[in-house]
Amino acid sequence: MPTRRAGSIHLFRFAGIDVFLHWSWFLVALFEIQGRHRNYSSLVWNVAEYLAVFLIVLMHEFGHSLACRQVGGAANTIVLWPLGGVAFVSPPQRPGATLWSIAAGPLVNVALLPLLYAATTVARVSGWAVAAPDAWTFVRTLFVINFVLLAFNLLPIYPLDGGQILRSLFWFFLGRARSLFVASILGFVALVAALGWALWSGSLWNAFLAYFLLANCWRGLQSARRMMELGEVPRREGLACPNCHTAPPYGEFWRCPQCGQPSDPFTTGATCRCGAQFFAASCPHCGETHPIGTWMVPFATQSTDATA
Repeated sequence: MPTRRAGSIHLFRFAGIDVFLHWSWFLVALFEIQGRHRNYSSLVWNVAEYLAVFLIVLMHEFGHSLACRQVGGAANTIVLWPLGGVAFVSPPQRPGATLWSIAAGPLVNVALLPLLYAATTVARVSGWAVAAPDAWTFVRTLFVINFVLLAFNLLPIYPLDGGQILRSLFWFFLGRARSLFVASILGFVALVAALGWALWSGSLWNAFLAYFLLANCWRGLQSARRMMELGEVPRREGLACPNCHTAPPYGEFWRCPQCGQPSDPFTTGATCRCGAQFFAASCPHCGETHPIGTWMVPFATQSTDATA
């Protein structure tokens, strides 16, 4: 999965959200457009189809971002790349907020279904299949692709949207860490099977996709294990993350920005043994980074249950 800006071109900014395009998109676009040239009488239609698909993907990612903002989260970046798009969202660490932030993406595709179906119906009734075969193929293909994207994203396999929705539902009664652990295990088993099937059938593209998802699923599993371990560590009174309001744990869970050694800036006065100063600390639970001074908040706002 691409990082926020590495190797990406800034396209535009809308509603405070920066949209980037990864350089590898152009290579895959060239391959895909050339590979589908027989579908149309002109290459222009191939280009239009490919751009329209990524417009659907972009709308999907804006669904995630805007929903995340609606529940009070942070969402400022979207990156488009060959396998689709990535909306970098950070919703409040509550199951309902996370559920809405994830579900809003597929809901965009759901909303597009009747619109594209209506367009396909009008094209069929108007006789485009004979009078304008390129336009007919274009409209029909967009309907099919939107449906396939929706169905694929809703597969209950982490880290797809369906798997993350399943994780958010588990969160209500299993807690934050255990829900991620269970969803990752289910996704890991399914993706190992999918990878084996792709290799057996000789589909290199499906094998690559399964491996990519498997790697992200593995990261989710590792993250869940770290959260479960953190849930057993004592918490500090009088301090809390400004974002998720979780009290930081005791222990050397932060690395010095200068020497890279583990340290605990809240015990050492924000100074490492090498003398380097910690000006900010990342939250082990939500991942957000904040200046050291902003962690001084009233104890009443803290959450000491890391898996809640």
